[in-house]
Amino acid sequence: MLNTSTSSALPPGVLAQPAFARAIDRLSKLSVDGYYNPYRSFAWPDAIDPASWWMPPELLSVWGTDAADTLDEATLRTLAKWESINFYSLNVHGIRELLQAVIARLHEPGYEVASRFFHHFVGEENDHMWFFAEFCLRYAGKLYPDRQVRIETAPDPLIENFLVFARITIFEEIVDFYNTAMAADERLDPAIRKINQVHHVDESRHIAFGRKLMVLLHEDLCRRGDEALLDRVSEYLRRYMTASIRGFYSPDAYRDAGIADPLALRRGLLSHPARAAFDARVLRRTTDFMTATGILRPVREAA
Repeated sequence: MLNTSTSSALPPGVLAQPAFARAIDRLSKLSVDGYYNPYRSFAWPDAIDPASWWMPPELLSVWGTDAADTLDEATLRTLAKWESINFYSLNVHGIRELLQAVIARLHEPGYEVASRFFHHFVGEENDHMWFFAEFCLRYAGKLYPDRQVRIETAPDPLIENFLVFARITIFEEIVDFYNTAMAADERLDPAIRKINQVHHVDESRHIAFGRKLMVLLHEDLCRRGDEALLDRVSEYLRRYMTASIRGFYSPDAYRDAGIADPLALRRGLLSHPARAAFDARVLRRTTDFMTATGILRPVREAA
């Protein structure tokens, strides 16, 4: 999903915008002012009631479909536990890959300004990976394996530089949709609300940073004047968003919840109009931004 390029330097001046430098200073100060020790910030209970909601029922992948009507509430609550473990596992795997991509660009030529914030970004994302993994291991005894289907990367390093930060920002905006809902839901255990609230606060800075970086790198691509290239980049990002959303439909979670035919359930959900509408709502903030900035372009019919 977030493979790194072997040549990640940028041409001089791409990120040398005064407004970008001011944003880096502001975000870095917020990181310093909000610094916390993750190993002392959480009160981990001995256990979380397995019969409680670990995730709001409205966020479950079956919500809004006839499949949900066939499951009793006990099964839905069990599914909520395992879909929450899937969510945190997706975070762990996604963070590991985005860290590799960012570290590969840390202090590379062209990233001098951005590298000032990269250090905060790397430290905070490492903290997130730790507390999400800690939650899974403490209360479920495992993480789910990484089953993300990889999509191709760009052979041109300048295109790949843009795609790396576009993928990172999309990933963060998707998980922030869930973080925001779970942090505010009083049906959930305080420990669950806490890790989602902390992640949401940090991700707000990372998303702001990612959006600014993504726009500047896209403007550099636009200066090539290659309309076909911009169409291919746009289509690539649409495929990436689809692949990312599919990770929330987890046969592993369905199996652990005791559902008889996990793969059949997944196939049915992925083609259900209510789920398509929900997934579009998860992505709306991202697609609205990328459409407004010209990064997402109209889908063109094949000739």
